[in-house]
Amino acid sequence: MKVGKLMSALVILLMATVSFGQKIIVSEGNWSVLKGQKEVNIEYDYSAMEVGDYSSEADYKNKKIKEYNQKEKGKGDKWSESWERDKTVRYPEKFEELINKGMVANGVNFAQKSTSAKYTLIVKTKFIEPGYNIGISSKPAAVSFEYIIVETADKSKMVVRSSQKFVPGANAMGMDFDTGGRIAESYAKGGKMLAAEMKKAMK
Repeated sequence: MKVGKLMSALVILLMATVSFGQKIIVSEGNWSVLKGQKEVNIEYDYSAMEVGDYSSEADYKNKKIKEYNQKEKGKGDKWSESWERDKTVRYPEKFEELINKGMVANGVNFAQKSTSAKYTLIVKTKFIEPGYNIGISSKPAAVSFEYIIVETADKSKMVVRSSQKFVPGANAMGMDFDTGGRIAESYAKGGKMLAAEMKKAMK
């Protein structure tokens, strides 16, 4: 009986820790600044992120490229191209799809290269845990973000700064064998949760 109670307590503690880790913490400003805006420019910044156990993306990529090329000539180079393509296409598409879906009722649209928008949302990726899925065992991806609102005309003028840690990413059906697919789900969830926070502040 005692063991069962202990296990239940540990599960509850773990769930609370994970939930807290996903919270969006605003350290400066308020999302209400977007009230009345019809369009917000959006940019993505991967310039200073850690990946897995590596303190830099470059170290992680070099390891993976070398490993894959040793197994099959050219495989590592193709993996590298896919990794970069996901950062510019797959992840932004997922993030924008969910944030725009959440903000449609507020009449705000987030789009890249929107020069007429008064504000720009910078989505900075601080950390990526790629996770894995080998069928008999799996680990979800996780991404830590920093969300910053700046004035589009003068990006040195910051309006809002916030952070969100360890947003999990996995396919609900368990068929997420592709690394990019798992990570993309973290961006989707990040966009969905950010929209929810913005809506609350704009009421």
